[in-house]
Amino acid sequence: MTPFAIAGIQMHVGALHSNVDNMRHRLDVLMARFPWTQMVLFSELAPFGPLHKFAQPFDSEALSLFREDAKRHNIWLIPGSMFEKTPEDQIYNTSVVINPSGEIVSKYRKMFPFRPYEVEVESGTEFCVFDVPEVGRFGLSICYDIWFPETTRQLTSMGVEVLLHPVLTGTTDRDAEIAIARATAAQFQCYVIDVNGLSAGGVGRSCIVDPSATVLYQAAGQEEMFPIEIDLDHVRRQRETGIKGLGQVLKSFRDRRADFPVYDRASGADAYLHGLGALEMPKQGSRDGLNTGNKAALAEDENGETQIYKLPFSGRTVSG
Repeated sequence: MTPFAIAGIQMHVGALHSNVDNMRHRLDVLMARFPWTQMVLFSELAPFGPLHKFAQPFDSEALSLFREDAKRHNIWLIPGSMFEKTPEDQIYNTSVVINPSGEIVSKYRKMFPFRPYEVEVESGTEFCVFDVPEVGRFGLSICYDIWFPETTRQLTSMGVEVLLHPVLTGTTDRDAEIAIARATAAQFQCYVIDVNGLSAGGVGRSCIVDPSATVLYQAAGQEEMFPIEIDLDHVRRQRETGIKGLGQVLKSFRDRRADFPVYDRASGADAYLHGLGALEMPKQGSRDGLNTGNKAALAEDENGETQIYKLPFSGRTVSG
């Protein structure tokens, strides 16, 4: 058995003021009540809320305080994420991993901002993988990233056994996101630690899912701190023998015969996607997508020449 104690903190997040002091207070309470905790994860954008006008430079005072806290409590600390403003005035949704010595061992910028809503937030391109000595390999993704299985595919192909997933979901798609968290755990045979906020930070309902898609804990809609001990040997056993002795999905993917031309942007295999219209905010009374007819899309073939690809007709007509 390789045990490791992780705690999520689901707390109220304000949009118009700093939440750093409240986070630190809850961290102190958590460690006083559950001193066996080894890692703590907060929700997405917990320190300063969801408005990027409060973006901070990376080397901020808040980050220094969180580093002190990690060292003082001898824990791994992921303080959610913060909007980071670069010297070039670019804005990223950025998270850090702080080790028990108070050192930043990894930095991650969200790959998939929630567009078209987060239109002024840049996309990160680097994956976040780090090792906890004598325990296992951890990876980090932020909120909308998990909707794109390629992100977790890359992380688990790099050996990640625990996916840390801070989120800010205050919308009606939280049920779908919980389903995706469970599906991700099963598809990639990993733990998923999914921590949402409250108020301006989300609707709560954080969850911890094991590699067989079993929900080990499901929070409700109030403030909670939920430490739980996970077993990394559970991941390794299931990756070798299959989920409940059944599907060995990582090995099946490794041994695949098929390649996926959709990932080659010049292949034309994604022509249908180019007919879906712009990535933009829906408008009042919009009927986008209803009167599509038999559209066509342009894409380059393997010789670099532009080709017209017919897209499938929906088979439906819409009157009015």
